[in-house]
Amino acid sequence: MFLTGAAVTRVEEFLQALHDRYQSLRDGQLASYIPELAKANPDWLGISVVTLDGRSFEVGDIAQKFTIQSISKVFVYGMALEDHGREALLKKVGVEPTGDPFNSLIRLDMDSKRPDNPMINAGAIATTSLLKGQNPTERLNRMLAMFERYIGHEVFIDVPVFMSERATGHRNRAMAHLMFNFGMVTGDVDEALDLYFQQCSLLVTGHDLAVMAATLANGGINPVTGERALDEHYVQDVISVMLTCGMYDYSGEWTYRVGMPAKSGVGGGITAVVPGKLGIGTFSPPLDAKGNSYRGIRVCESLARDFGLHLFNVAKADRDLEEWLTGSGADSW
Repeated sequence: MFLTGAAVTRVEEFLQALHDRYQSLRDGQLASYIPELAKANPDWLGISVVTLDGRSFEVGDIAQKFTIQSISKVFVYGMALEDHGREALLKKVGVEPTGDPFNSLIRLDMDSKRPDNPMINAGAIATTSLLKGQNPTERLNRMLAMFERYIGHEVFIDVPVFMSERATGHRNRAMAHLMFNFGMVTGDVDEALDLYFQQCSLLVTGHDLAVMAATLANGGINPVTGERALDEHYVQDVISVMLTCGMYDYSGEWTYRVGMPAKSGVGGGITAVVPGKLGIGTFSPPLDAKGNSYRGIRVCESLARDFGLHLFNVAKADRDLEEWLTGSGADSW
């Protein structure tokens, strides 16, 4: 979608207005159960939008690096789908919302013994353990290469955060061993956990999250580099689980209010997909009680409401988004 100079100014002005409106909010708390995350500046706020023609519109602390945390689960799930296929993966990890906190292990000892979905910690650990590779180094390098295809540049692990997660991740360790007992995790449990902690410790920016979302919105092809990051046959699987399970135990209300497939992380990021149109990335470290970025949710709510980006508001989305991007509509925003 080609944007004129006037449209570019319109988008940038709207995003700046959003930034100004929400940056002063002081609700939410920094994640503290991972000690390194508590060092973040609570005033950071970045907003990025990337369209399918590769253009970026962004304001605020959009270049600030932070760790991807649970947002990584989305993309590792896509990689596991490519490695094993839909039906084989479903035998190990389900796709049902839980309504439970992201780090709950209560339901692991019930019924199927299978984690409910890949967006909670238990399901993500099981998914990560399935990645193919002859040894830990090969699996890590394959995973990093996958993230680089989505982001479009080289990526790195934040070693202090990785070590912090590894030293304090006792609950995740308990989940992994329980799933090993049930046969949902195979191989070396500690190696699987290390890879999981490493994927969560990947350094990204708000701009990166918008490019990653735009890649999914573009059928798995990075709109900036033109490189395919995910087999087109699995894009619908990934964004479906994002919509139903991606925002922890706020996922139902998120779908009702915002209606964009999305994933949050306790590092303060949110990546949101508007299929066939664009990707959104927000970054603000203070979290609400569910573990989602407090300001990030408000930004996404405003974008969905003002421009009809809710997945099930098709007619309004087509009209309002086109007006926003071309500058042809009334300046009601």
